[in-house]
Amino acid sequence: MLGFLTARQAGVDDPLRLRRAESTRRVLGLKLNPDRDVDRIHGNGINTIDIEAVEGRYMLSGGADGVIVIYDLENYSRKLQYTCKAVCTVGRSSRYVHKFSVETVQWYPYDTGMFVSSSFDKTMKVWDTETLKPAEVFAFEGNVYSHHLSPIARKHSLIAVGTTDPKIQLCDLKSGSRIHVLQGHRAEILSVRWSPRYDHILATASADSKVKVWDVRRASGSLFTLDQHNGDKSKASSEAVNTAHNGRVNGLCFTGDGLYLLTTGTDDRMRLWNSATGENTLVNYGKVCNESRKRLQFTVSRGCSPEFVFVPCGSSVAVYALHTGELVTMLRGHYNNVDCCEFHPDYQELYTGGKDCNILAWVPAPRAPDVEEESTTANQAAADQSSVNPAFQDAWSSDED
Repeated sequence: MLGFLTARQAGVDDPLRLRRAESTRRVLGLKLNPDRDVDRIHGNGINTIDIEAVEGRYMLSGGADGVIVIYDLENYSRKLQYTCKAVCTVGRSSRYVHKFSVETVQWYPYDTGMFVSSSFDKTMKVWDTETLKPAEVFAFEGNVYSHHLSPIARKHSLIAVGTTDPKIQLCDLKSGSRIHVLQGHRAEILSVRWSPRYDHILATASADSKVKVWDVRRASGSLFTLDQHNGDKSKASSEAVNTAHNGRVNGLCFTGDGLYLLTTGTDDRMRLWNSATGENTLVNYGKVCNESRKRLQFTVSRGCSPEFVFVPCGSSVAVYALHTGELVTMLRGHYNNVDCCEFHPDYQELYTGGKDCNILAWVPAPRAPDVEEESTTANQAAADQSSVNPAFQDAWSSDED
């Protein structure tokens, strides 16, 4: 650490190098925090969580019980041990609550005054955070598996929605209507994701084993379909041509810079793709357990070097190095299957939710003092003792003397 600070002070190092190094150290030191609890509100499994990007303070959760909860992650007590309190809840007693399981929740990217939820009750609701009432309700013909708002869009306010219908729905927040459909898949759409690099690029994953990348400005079909064999037909059976996985594709996640796209499938594989060309990078992550029939919410770190992937794997969370595929560690703490995880880039923390109805907080272990720091402290203490001015030393003698 002192070496980094010295190099930064001398202007030798890039300003971001120290930040990346410390962020990486913190992620590698993630462990379950026994001093931080999250209010247990849900009466059934937790399907989805989201942390707002404006302040990094409020977290949304949606459960299989149809309940939506907003948590305040701030520690006001300043005590080591504290609980992240639920500040408001759309519970079963609310007339506006979803009737069935909530599959996806997401904050509006630019303001905590609004969030969006979608459910197996065939609706997607746009909520006013202040009143906890839906400002807009979109109704669909089938269960809604996934929706996503672009984190960077300024020219459009489209929400991509994946349902049991093989067509992707594009809903406009401003007009409150469904304005377009994207056709090309042959089965239900399990996950949708906008690129964090280009506001017009959308990725979609389906139960037909395919992942398609779209430019929503074009009226024609998708830009390309991801092929796990990179076009080598000798390796692919007739059924596996232009497929991303040999099973249902239920997870999508772009890296923070948008240059790469990660996919997970029920073939127990995770793949890393070049998002510009659609090329399979062939990084081998080994077996990545995936028993989910619905959308799987996994996440990627931001600001680290290298970056890491956090993937639910049974009752644990597997942590992989993004570009090498190395399994770094397994985070164990849940006692039932984990369904979602969300990375907090401001503090390099991880929040996970599962079928045990718990949200767990994984935080970096405190940094051990450097050897240089310890020796410096010891030398300083010795110097302080030896440098005491004789005038201030105790020179009193007792009466007996």
